Amino acid sequence: MTSTTHRPRIAIVGYGSQGRAHALNLRDSGFDVTVGLRPGGPTEIKAKADGFTVKAPADAVKDADLVAVLTPDMVQPQLYGEVIEPNIRDGACLLFAHGFNVHYGQITPREDLDVVLVAPKGPGALVRREYEIGRGVPSVYAVHQDRSGHAEALALTYCAGIGGARQNAIRTTFKEETETDLFGEQAVLCGGATKLVQAGWETLVEAGYQPEVAYYECLHELKLIVDLFYEGGITRMHEFISETAQYGALTRGPYVVDDNTRAQMKKVLAEIQDGTFARQWIAEYAAGNARYKALKQGDLEHPIEAVGRKLRANMKWLANAPTPAKSTPADARSAQQEEAA
Repeated sequence: MTSTTHRPRIAIVGYGSQGRAHALNLRDSGFDVTVGLRPGGPTEIKAKADGFTVKAPADAVKDADLVAVLTPDMVQPQLYGEVIEPNIRDGACLLFAHGFNVHYGQITPREDLDVVLVAPKGPGALVRREYEIGRGVPSVYAVHQDRSGHAEALALTYCAGIGGARQNAIRTTFKEETETDLFGEQAVLCGGATKLVQAGWETLVEAGYQPEVAYYECLHELKLIVDLFYEGGITRMHEFISETAQYGALTRGPYVVDDNTRAQMKKVLAEIQDGTFARQWIAEYAAGNARYKALKQGDLEHPIEAVGRKLRANMKWLANAPTPAKSTPADARSAQQEEAA
């Protein structure tokens, strides 16, 4: 902590994957942490069992120097308007783990507040696990409003408290974090990867190959490649795959990801940048999520899922594998499944 700011009293609003990890890490780093949850909610017992003082969100906010909003994106505007804004003290710091609502104008923070962002690039379970072994998950941070003159120091202090500063935190903006995070999810990590796997599996099965063999080739072995990417980038993948695989990847990969694919990626990015995606998602949520639920159910009922469940039942090592938090992977803002305060 710099000499220009004191060690803040922190209120964590929400206690799902990210909320729990942040709260535990911050407490272990020596911070005074209170958890704000709806009385009688499903996570209140968990937070109390972890030894935290749990208060109603309004009360938790009143006593805090820094309020971390770690509830689902779509409930944050109402939470801010009805609970946080009327109760957060003058000059306090408001912290988000994703810039969606501020960037797209769903939340306009009070003028007297410092407003910052700290976004670990990993799910909550990993944020906690890496902290416990003395490491940290890489994080980005941003400053939206700096009324105190110390907003960046506060963001870095929080980032250090959850372990993110151990990995050279990168300064960004709310705009950059939001737009790149959404693009990564939609075009590559979740939307792109899911559709690529499904299309590959369907292509092999329709050509008469066994669904189980197609599963291994198009989904199961993807982890091997992703692990190599994670450990050392594309360079490491080339070091560990065969020359046959390399030649096939280099010459046939462009068949799949071609100029049309890149044009579609630019369309995805444009709809993020001009607010089209945000408006659609906000309207979908407000209307009850019927289309979202139907599309998700289509993924859950895809035939590859039935094949995978059968094959994974014999993969005994999976029983002991750590379960990642339920989150968007780039964002790891797994607060999306957290309790709405």
